Amino acid sequence: MTVEPLRTETDVLVIGSGAAGMYAAIEAAKSGCKVLLVDRSLIGRGGATVMAQMTVAVALGAETPDDWHYHYKDTLAAGRGLCNESLARLLCEEGPDCIRAMDEWGVGWARKDGHITATMAPGHDRPRCVYVDFLNTGPAVSKTLRTKVNKTDGIRKAGDLCVVDLLKHDGKIVGVGALHLGSGAPVMISAKATIIATGGLTRLYRRNSASSNMGGDGYALALRAGASLVDMEFVQFFPIGRLAPRLIGMDPIMWDPFRYKLGGKLLNNRMEEFTQNYGVNEGGKYTITRDAGSYAILKEVEAGRGSPHGGVYLSFQHVPEVKLREAFGPVIDKLAENGIDLTRMPVEVAPIAHYHMGGIAVDTQMQTGLPGLFAAGEAVGGANGANRLSGNAITEAFVFGRRAGQSAGEFANRAFAPAVPADNEAAIIDLVTADEPAHAINTAELVQTLQATMQDDVGALRTAAGLKRALATIDAMTAQIGDRPQGSGKSFDMRRVDWLDLRNMLMVAKSVAEAALARTETRGAQHREDFPETSPDWAVNQFVKLRDGRVTLSKHAVLQNTLVGAAAS
Repeated sequence: MTVEPLRTETDVLVIGSGAAGMYAAIEAAKSGCKVLLVDRSLIGRGGATVMAQMTVAVALGAETPDDWHYHYKDTLAAGRGLCNESLARLLCEEGPDCIRAMDEWGVGWARKDGHITATMAPGHDRPRCVYVDFLNTGPAVSKTLRTKVNKTDGIRKAGDLCVVDLLKHDGKIVGVGALHLGSGAPVMISAKATIIATGGLTRLYRRNSASSNMGGDGYALALRAGASLVDMEFVQFFPIGRLAPRLIGMDPIMWDPFRYKLGGKLLNNRMEEFTQNYGVNEGGKYTITRDAGSYAILKEVEAGRGSPHGGVYLSFQHVPEVKLREAFGPVIDKLAENGIDLTRMPVEVAPIAHYHMGGIAVDTQMQTGLPGLFAAGEAVGGANGANRLSGNAITEAFVFGRRAGQSAGEFANRAFAPAVPADNEAAIIDLVTADEPAHAINTAELVQTLQATMQDDVGALRTAAGLKRALATIDAMTAQIGDRPQGSGKSFDMRRVDWLDLRNMLMVAKSVAEAALARTETRGAQHREDFPETSPDWAVNQFVKLRDGRVTLSKHAVLQNTLVGAAAS
């Protein structure tokens, strides 16, 4: 069918409206640019930020003496030798400024004795993680940034837009082609600078903490346009994701801040603590890092010492009721509504796909190497190496979002008007408006099949046999969906949306599985059961490129920083 596309233009286009996207839009607008902030969801209410209930790592030093160099040292240690040290430094050095800016904008960080308070988190050498109390950090951050966006001149917003591909002209990125979900119409957005802030890929997994639009869209957009991805094998599993009893309306990763405060015990089905058997004796405190915690839990389950639903137990029964209520506040009442009394019963927890350390390769200006294209937040790879330090995710969203907005604004102010039409505009319009193919497939079922494949064979514990099995399934599914979208293309046609999602998800899943198969070692979040040791030969980053439609890998030395010696001293 032939449909005339809707058209608009802007100076800076931001794809994704989580913390990174909104912060980027605010900064780009400060430079005098016209900004368009687009999302598949409601602006500021999709993605990971609004779901985040925990802490933000930053070396404020207001309560305990601290300095960003110490935060940097801990970030490098968590990354197991693979951090892009310039990006890690940027995250740690500029984090305090962003936290103070958010404080001025009214986010409501928890305070003690007149200053922002901080708590301890695994992997940190001192308390440095700030928060908004009682599981409100993510919602408070999102609300504050939404309010700031609404008050900032020059920012337009558009929801219900599924970005299909980046527009290119003479090797430059000049905007995007999108599908308007409400009408089914193609939308061409011309932009002098484009920022990808679409978050991570954890929707690829059956058990995940992500919203429904976290399927790696930004990675696929960048890869098809010619950008590089880095560290794609490193998917972080949150070790104590909620498993049972079922809770209604509560985040599956809600337990972490209460372990920080109260030292909840991890127990196997013999009601024994077990982390000490895997090299971490917590001694009643929450000190185990996420990669080590996930490994320990899965090994207990594998050994037959798991809980009835396939996890382990998390118990606060040793904590006096008054301390439970003091720590949990109104959450205690929500738990009671779900029939959970923590003074009398443990809950079941298990690893859940939570965050992706890999992503689009950028420099410290958030430039991707493609003129006009920038990235921010979890869409960026490299800063966290093989394992992200607890609390760094929202810090990364703030810092990288701010830098991307500044850089894109500067680029747009130097650029000429974008070229229209782009070299690939006709192909995008043809894809969005394509007639339904004769062969019908169940796209929703295929999404579930991919999620199960990734969970079982590309999960927290990996083997060559499982990874090869996953790659065979991914290749077969890629052939099955073909190159023409399912569905009629009418208003809110979820079959067409699922097909577009699968197109991205399969490409990204292949990137993860290929990189995981190539890395024949265990390091950070990559646990190879057939290669259980860390190898010095693998102290390198893997980069992914698309060449002639095929995912290819290359190895490069880790980008280092002159501050490494100072941070380690």
